[in-house]
Amino acid sequence: MALPRSPRRRAAVLGACATALVAGGLAAPSAAAPSASPASPPDPAPVSPCANPAAVLTVEESRLGLPLPGGGEPASQRFVRAAGFDGLVASFAERLCAAGSAQEATDLVRASGQELWDTAVARAQGRGGSGTIDRYDDRPLYWARTAMSAAVRSLDADWIENPLQRQGLLHLLDRTSRGISSVGWSQEEPDATRVVISGFDTYSLDSSLRNSNPSGASALQLDGRTIDTPAGPVTVEAVVLPVNYTDFDQGVVEDAFGPVLRTGEERADMIMTISQTGRGRMDVEQWAANARGGSPDNNRNQQFGPVSRPSHWPQPFDSPEWIETTLPYEAMIAAGTGPWPVQLNDGICEWPAGTWPDPTALVCADDPSPGSTAGSGPGGSYLSNESMYRSNRLRIGLQAWDVPGGHLHVSALEYPADESVLTDPAFEADRAAVVDQTVALVTAAGAAVRADRPGNPS
Repeated sequence: MALPRSPRRRAAVLGACATALVAGGLAAPSAAAPSASPASPPDPAPVSPCANPAAVLTVEESRLGLPLPGGGEPASQRFVRAAGFDGLVASFAERLCAAGSAQEATDLVRASGQELWDTAVARAQGRGGSGTIDRYDDRPLYWARTAMSAAVRSLDADWIENPLQRQGLLHLLDRTSRGISSVGWSQEEPDATRVVISGFDTYSLDSSLRNSNPSGASALQLDGRTIDTPAGPVTVEAVVLPVNYTDFDQGVVEDAFGPVLRTGEERADMIMTISQTGRGRMDVEQWAANARGGSPDNNRNQQFGPVSRPSHWPQPFDSPEWIETTLPYEAMIAAGTGPWPVQLNDGICEWPAGTWPDPTALVCADDPSPGSTAGSGPGGSYLSNESMYRSNRLRIGLQAWDVPGGHLHVSALEYPADESVLTDPAFEADRAAVVDQTVALVTAAGAAVRADRPGNPS
């Protein structure tokens, strides 16, 4: 058990706390991750003096101390510094260590999470910011948020009287730094068509710590923008979802989309979830499946079976096995975006009625059959499929029949051959092309929804 610290001692260790955090020092290297070279293992991570050394970090947080192949400083530190986010993270660490009450920490976490999101969006959209890495890069946001969550999870403070207080702080940090707490509509264009989209964090980090996710990068490019279209203005709000089943079980998708699906002044005109698929294709998924069975998530958890139901949002009873897209996919296909072809993607796998979960009974077809149990949708059975399923199950539960919804899968990226570098010009050009096409497809969908609404002169 850590000894309690006096306020004087806490103040004395602020600088060391910040230095350890920015260096990824709150995380112990994970032996299961292949990114560290066996020939040059990373140095043991220093322990922050404002952290409980016995704190148990998540798998995601445990990667903070890992370098890219070839060794050297942690990849997380390189990304955070390259975007100019190191000062923000260091300042958060200092003030968190100095917080003298739960209220002070709450105010700090809420403000710092929002500041991180706002800074990442502004940088992505070319509205200021510093650093040397390409503004389309989504990875610094992920690693900065992960470092900040590790600081909260390991904080040893006298005022923490119940572990639920720490969980509340982590929840606040997560929702604010993902844009979920700040979804709202500008009054500058009160008549604009309202679109809410989601992207995802980077993932498959046990394969490579430098993975990027163009869906998350697209969310940063679109958040808060009003785009002029031939049909009129379209305003987009965006969030970035975690790649974790636990967060999905706790309702992160519903928390993101629920407030804009309720009847009232905040209601959206369209929702769209977005994620990454295979190389060289842009797929509007025809079906979402009530199924889990994909790869391990960012905390190495793996699930099988139906999608869980959150306790605090309305849901249809029973949960449908299949939900079909209502996005204006014909307009998206006809928009002529590039470089990659756009298609409506069908093809599902199912257990015919009464056969689940018999492995020998699983069949695949173009469309579901009556009474079947979902196995996977056209976009699989991972969290991308689940983001479409959850957001549209909620849309049905809130009876938002007039709000189109669905999922767009966007092309994967090609990375530099040298696995020790964060980026290179070819990689940046490739990602920009995918992101720009994603933005164009969201714009085309929003314009189509606007053109179809009653009274539109176009």
